[in-house]
Amino acid sequence: MTRKRRVTWQATSDDEILATLGGAAAAWPLAARAQQPAVHVIGYLYSGAAETSAPLVAAFRKGLNEAGFFEGRNVEIEYRWANNEPERLPGLATDLVRRRVAVIVSPGITEAALAAKAATATIPIIFRTGGDPVALGLVASLNRPGSNVTGVNAMSQETGTKRLGLLHELLPAAQRFTVLANTSDATAERSIKELRAGRQIEIVGANSNHEIDVAFAGFAQTRPEALLVDCQGLFINRRLQIVTHATRHALPAIYCTREWAEIGGLMSYGASATDQFRLTGVYTGRVLKGEKPADLPVLRASKFDLVINLQTAKVFGIDIPPTLIARADEVIE
Repeated sequence: MTRKRRVTWQATSDDEILATLGGAAAAWPLAARAQQPAVHVIGYLYSGAAETSAPLVAAFRKGLNEAGFFEGRNVEIEYRWANNEPERLPGLATDLVRRRVAVIVSPGITEAALAAKAATATIPIIFRTGGDPVALGLVASLNRPGSNVTGVNAMSQETGTKRLGLLHELLPAAQRFTVLANTSDATAERSIKELRAGRQIEIVGANSNHEIDVAFAGFAQTRPEALLVDCQGLFINRRLQIVTHATRHALPAIYCTREWAEIGGLMSYGASATDQFRLTGVYTGRVLKGEKPADLPVLRASKFDLVINLQTAKVFGIDIPPTLIARADEVIE
């Protein structure tokens, strides 16, 4: 004999149904948030100003994107601009540490990286510098940085004498060569020493926007035959100001990266600043994924481009030697 089991449903009040549904609805956003990846906060410490840095910041973001990070989606960036007042960098670095950012990026002048390193021994720091990171005290060695700091070396100091040689080749009869240097920069002493070795050159210091103007006003009186602009953060941030002055005074000059020639500079030799900023973004992404700066070797520039702006040469009335044009990686016509 088969027994049938009776199933009875207990009536539930409307309030109880709504309470049950409400609890489930409230749990849905919590579950969704639990599935979302964490948003990392990057501290971007830069010596220059926002309005003159857009192309380089875009290059940094591109590197982040290559590593799988997108601003406004899975990373936020806290920008700190010193506006070409390097004495503000220590306070800005301390502010980022107080903000508890996941990583500090200092792709401008060496002083920014040194300020960040002085502010924290635990938060990862990714730098970009043209000087020797070991000699500057940023890392223990290039292959094994050994601390919370690593980054990109533009090799600007090592290519300074090469730029001076190219300037001699461009103007073989010239005698009066001048170097514009930011003598307050951490890399200046060694750079000037290497450029002076066995050569007769004049060093003119310019440590601020105003002093750049003063230096070129002086050039109008002393009339140097050729100018080498040292590769330092202040000058990179003020490259349009400097190129404008050089063009106004028809002063042949060589600069350290192609970005100068692209805005009207006569000639440049060095690694691309845009690519270096991109690489700092890539390294930042790797650190956000869990790699430690101590284990990431300092990236050293290995490709250096010679760029000649023929339009500027024509304005200056300079005939570029065919041998120099033949060696150029890019000729802007």
